[in-house]
Amino acid sequence: MWLDVSGFTKTKYNSDGTVERHKARLFAQGFKQQAGVDFTETFSLVVKPTTVRLVLSIVVSLGWCIRQLDVKNAFLHGHLTEEVYMRQPPGFIHPSFPHHVCRLSKALYGLKQAPRAWFHRFSGFLLYHGFTQSKSDSSMFVYSQQSQIVYILLYVDDILITSSSLPLVRSIIDSLSTQFAMKDLGDIHFFPGLQTRRTTKGLFISQQKYISDLLRRFHLHTVIPVRTPLPSRTTLSLTDGELLTDATEYRSMVGALQYLILTRPDITYVVHLVSQFMNAPRTTHLLAVKRIYRYLQGTTDYGLWLQANRDISLLVAYSDAD
Repeated sequence: MWLDVSGFTKTKYNSDGTVERHKARLFAQGFKQQAGVDFTETFSLVVKPTTVRLVLSIVVSLGWCIRQLDVKNAFLHGHLTEEVYMRQPPGFIHPSFPHHVCRLSKALYGLKQAPRAWFHRFSGFLLYHGFTQSKSDSSMFVYSQQSQIVYILLYVDDILITSSSLPLVRSIIDSLSTQFAMKDLGDIHFFPGLQTRRTTKGLFISQQKYISDLLRRFHLHTVIPVRTPLPSRTTLSLTDGELLTDATEYRSMVGALQYLILTRPDITYVVHLVSQFMNAPRTTHLLAVKRIYRYLQGTTDYGLWLQANRDISLLVAYSDAD
């Protein structure tokens, strides 16, 4: 069996409206792939939000440098272990063998195993050069050289690299660039879903754009804000209200909120509360979820402030009970 091929073109413009460049992408119609034939496993890891928050805390506390990298056409770097065949791309058909198909030796956009192949290619390169993979988060890689430490975090094609040594960071970036086409974006400003602003006093992380996008996505960008995510003494049960005829939107709204907890501890409790009813949500549960979004409407600029020059060897915990 072989796969069909598709493609699309796109024009990228400069800020003044002039054409920067024309782009084209070829991809395989991976939806026709058969499990066990064209691929075995597809699961690919991304860095955990809690890991990102922890590493950023270390960076700010110790005054480390941090750089962000973007890998160009990341999925094309992966090597395939399965035999995958595809029709010849339009415009590149061999005149002597027009009915022959191509065997792919590397991954291509559209293939189900492409993300996994890219992760294994990148992680393999790091492990070969002395990095170790974190046991708690497989998308975090650690390099230790005498008193110098480097952390690399991978989220699909976005990379964070941080260390106490700027020359070491630059050396690693140069080494990565010999294998992967990438763009050095400088200091971290926007990492998937996170906006950051660094000053001499620390680092502020928020998800303001993410919240605004969610409000528009669920048509709640014009709602009247409220001061709290949940009215006091509110209780939710499995039987209050009528069952929703379609739980899809409810699950999407709650699932989107779960990622927001990364920088919004003020909604942690109520998000966990409404998450208990994902299986059979009712009208009262949906009203509670919409209440959270109304609260977010008025607090889009809230976030976490990570202070600089803190003693991270000292653990501090808070509790509202004995």
